[in-house]
Amino acid sequence: MLDNTFSHALLLDEQGGARKIGFEELENYNSSMGLLWIHFDYSHPKSIDWLRNKSGIDEIAIDSLLSNTTRPRTTILNDSVLLALRGINLNPDSDPEDMISIRLYVKKNIIISSKKRDLLSVRDILQNLDEGVGPKTSSEFLIELVTKLTGRMEDYIIDMEEKVSELEELSLETNNSELRSSISEIKRESISFKRYLSPQKEAVYKLHEQKISWVSEYEKIRLREINHKLIKYVEDLDSIKDKLSLIQEEISLKLDEQLNNRMYVLSLISAIFLPLGFLTGLLGINVGGIPGSENPFSFSIFVIMLILVVSLQLYVFKKKKWL
Repeated sequence: MLDNTFSHALLLDEQGGARKIGFEELENYNSSMGLLWIHFDYSHPKSIDWLRNKSGIDEIAIDSLLSNTTRPRTTILNDSVLLALRGINLNPDSDPEDMISIRLYVKKNIIISSKKRDLLSVRDILQNLDEGVGPKTSSEFLIELVTKLTGRMEDYIIDMEEKVSELEELSLETNNSELRSSISEIKRESISFKRYLSPQKEAVYKLHEQKISWVSEYEKIRLREINHKLIKYVEDLDSIKDKLSLIQEEISLKLDEQLNNRMYVLSLISAIFLPLGFLTGLLGINVGGIPGSENPFSFSIFVIMLILVVSLQLYVFKKKKWL
């Protein structure tokens, strides 16, 4: 039952379990046989042929199920629901913000879902059905899928918040380039994640606001609670982005302060050595008439004079509180 390929077609027994059927049995399916769930790869030729020629569903739904790119949304077609949702990519060697899309056409007696890459939330539902504790109706399936997608988002956001807290602590101790790189990476992830989460929030909101005969009032309340969670996640992502911006500003201020301190020291050194350089340059010109050129003590006298000049400068700097 855990085969997540085009041949994945299940008849739910409305008791929490399901029976796997073959692709050829779809030809003889009718609603009296129970709730049918078909999950397939939308790029598979058999998928395209079955949807186009044998599914009997609305052309708008077919185009949506076979679409290569889509953003989260909800569309009501009579008493059926057309959904496009996104889940975090937790597959090995993948970026979580590279979210995986799933497209759904849901009616009271049939669920058609399409994907290109595997989604762990779908595997969880398959596992639950295999153990006899899965969804019993199409509305339960819908709520369970949205709940699992949302739950994995929560874990990811919590992990991101912990990383931001660690960066906040490190920013007080250091401001190296590696830290700035980590901040930029997390900020990019949060922006990318929010780009899909915001429309997903709107999709779930529309889902619980619409009148659908096979979705009970209690199930609408559950969808409303999921929507509230998604709103919170969007707010959390905004908060993460703001915190990262503050950390970046703090690091930039530290760098500017360090640069200003260094430039200040260099300015003081330049101010001290400018008159010294002028005097040594003036007396070092190779022309006749340089005073003290014949006096054996002239160099010592000149050094003492330079020391006095430096002392006078230091006194002036200290008096003006430049040091």
